[in-house]
Amino acid sequence: MNDNFTTEYFGIGILNGKTPENLGVLWRSAQNLGASYIFTIGNRYAKQASDTHNAVKSMPYFHYDNFDDFFKNLPKGARIVGVELDERAEDLETFEHPRRCVYLLGAEDNGLTKQAIEKCHFLVKFKSEKSLNVSVAGSIVLYDRGIGKPRS
Repeated sequence: MNDNFTTEYFGIGILNGKTPENLGVLWRSAQNLGASYIFTIGNRYAKQASDTHNAVKSMPYFHYDNFDDFFKNLPKGARIVGVELDERAEDLETFEHPRRCVYLLGAEDNGLTKQAIEKCHFLVKFKSEKSLNVSVAGSIVLYDRGIGKPRS
């Protein structure tokens, strides 16, 4: 029997993604690193050449027209973890990932919107001299989740 208080799941997606290649790479990482589902908000892309494992056909994919649509359809009990270079963000190295959450990334050029940042339950950042490609940043966060750190 599943214990709904300990069962874990997580999704990852991009708000207003800039390039289809980044999305495909993130989907591939999500599939390899145990994501339960993937999503996009705003821009929507078809099959990506960089999604060589065809993750979009192997796991649930959701598209939301805008942030309000995404927020309204957030899984019950899930926490939003925004990945953003922000003074309020916690260091990923010491962050305790929620058992049930959604990782939200913004496009490289604009990051997360003010509305998205305000609605995030957590913000995380990691040590990097400059900003990283969105698919690389997402992959680092997913890898960090998988290394057996305590959950909140």
